[in-house]
Amino acid sequence: MLLKSPITILITFICILLSMAFFTLLERKILGYIQLRKGPNKVSIMGIPQPMADALKLFTKELNLPTSANVIPFIATPMLALFLALMLWSLYPYYSSPCMMTYSIMLFLCISSMNVYTTLFSGWASNSKYSLLGALRSIAQTISYEVSMALVILTPMIMLTTLSLNLFMKLNSFMFGLMLWPLLVTWFITSLAETNRTPFDLAEGESELVSGFNTEYSSGTFALIFMAEYMNIIAMSMITFVLFMSLCVTSPLTETMMIMLTTLVSVLFIWARGAYPRMRYDKLMSLTWKQFLPMTLVLMTLMITTAL
Repeated sequence: MLLKSPITILITFICILLSMAFFTLLERKILGYIQLRKGPNKVSIMGIPQPMADALKLFTKELNLPTSANVIPFIATPMLALFLALMLWSLYPYYSSPCMMTYSIMLFLCISSMNVYTTLFSGWASNSKYSLLGALRSIAQTISYEVSMALVILTPMIMLTTLSLNLFMKLNSFMFGLMLWPLLVTWFITSLAETNRTPFDLAEGESELVSGFNTEYSSGTFALIFMAEYMNIIAMSMITFVLFMSLCVTSPLTETMMIMLTTLVSVLFIWARGAYPRMRYDKLMSLTWKQFLPMTLVLMTLMITTAL
């Protein structure tokens, strides 16, 4: 296994932090036009420095600690969420770099399964009934979609006999790429649930749970939780391209197309938030267990049989 250098990883982290900041501006602009308003436009030129203003406001506000909260986990959990989101970006598949991680898909599954603990600890450490309800809803949600998500990832992994995202970028098989596209819709819907986005933002049901698991969070800790969420959105968009679209792109254009299509998939996350209402979480569990899981198993079997 060839590991990426610390400098490469540091540059990746800085770039994704900047991308996350301006992705929040893009989301607010798109949602504004969906709702027939302009979105942020008062800060400097057309509201472009709005993310910097938001960061300055949030990190300079007073941090309120609930008197009954478990202080150490209460403070540490948002940091853990941000750390896991940054770890996910250490999997970035550099096409032109000799550095690669052989088992990057396995690391992705490990990190994504750890994300639920940040939500659980946030709700538990707050010592608030609203926060705990939001955390429990998140656990029910995660158990529902995690199995079908793993099965969707297994399909391209078995077809191409590799666990490395870098090799996905370097391989080119138009036929295999087209065969994987039926799973793309299932994967995208699962990604919405993975990142707690509408219509599956059940852990943050503002109209039902007073903001859910992060009810007691404010200022910097609140910012860290949502920085992690937006970084996860961009990371899932990038992994969507690598798993399901990179095989259909010729090698010299792979990195350029990855940037363009990752942005497009990220915009689809925003479009889903502006277009759809929140789903009841028992409906989500019914969808994942009774429809996604059997469908994924059948498609995986058919594709692998055809490929062999």
